[in-house]
Amino acid sequence: MPALKLNDDLGRTLVFLHPPQRVVSLVPSDTYSVIALGAGERLVGRTTWCEHGEAPTVGGTKDVDVDAVLALAPQLVIANQEENTRNALEALAARVPVLVSLPRRVEQGVAHLARLARILGVEQTERARELIRRGYAVARPAELTRRAFVPIWMDPLMTLNADTFGSDVLAHAGVANAFGDRMRLYPLAADLGKSAPQDASGRDVRYPRVSLDEVRARGADLLVLPDEPHAFSDADEAVLREALPGARVVRVSGKDLFWYGAWTIEAIDRLREQLLQPA
Repeated sequence: MPALKLNDDLGRTLVFLHPPQRVVSLVPSDTYSVIALGAGERLVGRTTWCEHGEAPTVGGTKDVDVDAVLALAPQLVIANQEENTRNALEALAARVPVLVSLPRRVEQGVAHLARLARILGVEQTERARELIRRGYAVARPAELTRRAFVPIWMDPLMTLNADTFGSDVLAHAGVANAFGDRMRLYPLAADLGKSAPQDASGRDVRYPRVSLDEVRARGADLLVLPDEPHAFSDADEAVLREALPGARVVRVSGKDLFWYGAWTIEAIDRLREQLLQPA
């Protein structure tokens, strides 16, 4: 079998002489994808946030126990640039192959699923082929018939712009992001319109901090409240309702918005049913 050579989302080249048989996943959605591809028995480690599989845990996504991972003798570690810390990934990459992803579009999430299938050597199985086929089938543009405000944190109030996976999932479900064009400004006072912005070069501008006045001014048909990364309380909802009194409130699974790969394939249909129903 010829060696498999490919790049991860950081542009790093990885080479596999054989499909890895011992895999540690540091990303809950990737743990789900490996199982969905039919390779769950190869998982020898996962995070405490991974709800699927029975492999031993090696810490959380942000506090990975590097020594515990290495003790499992993995032939592949699956990671995410946003979910895992740079220091942990660099320490692991010095010892074992680390595949780092950062999909910002539904299509990229499906392409990552297909890349995983190739690395694991299961891309020709009926199960994997059908899963990936379904993935590309749902990764098609949809007509935008609703407009939503989607907060992801309450104090400070934060949302996401169009350059995020969650926003693209919404678009594939037929919902426009009210803050799709809004970049995060630095410092916080600038984001809230209270001072001049500073140079944001090299900073992540995808998650703006916004004021209730800005939410009110932009307007939305829907107030979409995911259950993660922040669990919005009834009191939170009441505050946000005041800014968008005419919006329908819909509580959704954060996994349906933010988990890429195999999970997305059914999540988009679930979100369509929740978000596009008549008012």
